[in-house]
Amino acid sequence: MKTSIANPEAAVSVRWALASLSLSMLLSSLGTSIANVGLPTLAQAFNASFQEVQWVVLAYLLAITTLIVSVGRLGDLTGRRRLLLAGIALFTVASVLCGLASTLGLLIAARAVQGLGAATMMALTMAFVGETVPKSRAGSAMGLLGTMSAVGTALGPSLGGVLIAGFGWQAMFFVNVPLGLLTWVLARRYLPVDRQGPKTDRPRFDHLGTLLLALTLAAYALAMTTRSGDGRGGFGPLNLALLLAAAIGVGLFVWAETKAAAPLVRLAMFRAPGFSASLATNALVATVMMATLVVGPFYLARALGLNAALVGLVLSIGPVISALTGVLAGRLVDHWGAPGMVIAGLVAMAVGAFALSGLAALFGMVGYIAAIAVLTPGYQLFQAANNTAVMADMPADQRGVLSGMLNLSRNLGLMTGASAMGAVFAFASKAADITTARPEAVATGMQTTFAVAGALILVALAIVLGSRALTTRPSRPAELS
Repeated sequence: MKTSIANPEAAVSVRWALASLSLSMLLSSLGTSIANVGLPTLAQAFNASFQEVQWVVLAYLLAITTLIVSVGRLGDLTGRRRLLLAGIALFTVASVLCGLASTLGLLIAARAVQGLGAATMMALTMAFVGETVPKSRAGSAMGLLGTMSAVGTALGPSLGGVLIAGFGWQAMFFVNVPLGLLTWVLARRYLPVDRQGPKTDRPRFDHLGTLLLALTLAAYALAMTTRSGDGRGGFGPLNLALLLAAAIGVGLFVWAETKAAAPLVRLAMFRAPGFSASLATNALVATVMMATLVVGPFYLARALGLNAALVGLVLSIGPVISALTGVLAGRLVDHWGAPGMVIAGLVAMAVGAFALSGLAALFGMVGYIAAIAVLTPGYQLFQAANNTAVMADMPADQRGVLSGMLNLSRNLGLMTGASAMGAVFAFASKAADITTARPEAVATGMQTTFAVAGALILVALAIVLGSRALTTRPSRPAELS
């Protein structure tokens, strides 16, 4: 990626700094996708049920979801560079512990620790963009990070499969160690040193708010990922109780933040229509993208009758397109500006979602691929533009927590999409068991699900346009600090 820095040595330093941030994003996304493919092997190795080994993935995701905002804020207070280095080191050590785990319980515990390291890496990586690249190239940097996230997601299943087949399940965790060490060395050498004032001048960390937010997010995440015992994976009393606990937690968190001298999240930020709209649309977009991962495999296998190898090949097309278009999306943001590209990305996503509802039914696999080829670049364009817009003009001492909130909204959207869009698919298919449903029922479910997905993107577009209308009114913007 080109930079506008005149000093050649500074330009080289920026490139290596971006390399460390890119590897950090790659490792955190790889940590999720590489473990999914190993679940059957882990169930056999530990003589455990699928529900038990599923916690190898859930522990990682729960740690990220519950802690990502808190570690972002901690980075703002104590120094982002030192905390990122600690997060990379923790992720690397936890990867070793995962590979050495002798019981499933130890593996799940090590994965939770690995998730804490990943949360730190994800929260602080985007926050560093404003400190390492010129503002005119921020979109390109965000696009590059989006590309590395897509590469990690796409690479995980294939790399994990090869490592498990050749070296055993431990190898899918040990592979992180050399990459983690390289990332740590580059980050320590090239990321800008923290500028800290006297310790007496630093705001206090909001321990109560951190605890309440973590418990609230944990309750919501468990409600979305825990399956009832009815055999169909639906909502049960436990899920409803967890949702109620999350709702109560939100109220308690807001109350605590209004009383805190140095709140974890400054509630005044949400008075800015653009910021609230960015978080809401980020969650809606992630919900739609998760639908492709939840519904796509069933449609390709059951409705189109593709074998497992061909299903895997078709599903890999989306991440590959993401990897190829991420940097280009960032450059478009730099050239045309983030606000317009947010709208362009959402329009492309709406077209792609409705195309999945219609073209796939008319043209089968070709129609499915054509729709994905529109939806995925739209997603990358939206991500690069939305992240750039949020991070561009924010105070330096708030970048960590804002980056954490962006990642959090995406994670919440992914979890909600897995549950809600899966429920829409099952309901529209009118099948007691989707794995044995008739092809025409699955096709109907696919059409309905992505019609709903297209409607959600239109809602996101309306939110963005509505926030633009509000911000153009002659009123004083909310204070962020």
